[in-house]
Amino acid sequence: MSTDSLQGTMLAVSITVKDLAKSLAWYQDVVGFTVDRKIERDGKLRGIALSAGNVKISINQDDGAKGWDRIKAEGFSLLIRTEQNIDEIAQRIKEKGGTLDLEPTDMPWGARAIRLRDPDGFKFSISCNLPPKI
Repeated sequence: MSTDSLQGTMLAVSITVKDLAKSLAWYQDVVGFTVDRKIERDGKLRGIALSAGNVKISINQDDGAKGWDRIKAEGFSLLIRTEQNIDEIAQRIKEKGGTLDLEPTDMPWGARAIRLRDPDGFKFSISCNLPPKI
């Protein structure tokens, strides 16, 4: 591999949400992220840094400056890879009140995946590699 090519070791994403408390509940209680830190400005909660293993997401309160009705998350999707059991993750999400856009499915490229959306419409796929066929 060329030394000029990018060698990333982690991807962190920052998104703007309409309702910080509602989004925190979804990420933490439904999906299973943990809070790394809370970001306050002028004594007011403005954002929350979350993690799930090496996956890092910051959710930030929208200030409405670009309009409350603007479309968010169109054409944008995040993929989280895990070694955990996808069916168990899907079941836990549903038990916590989450809705799946795609139930656990074996994909032709050798992964088992689910798809879901956060309260603002940001799309996520969570997948694990399928064992090799013998």
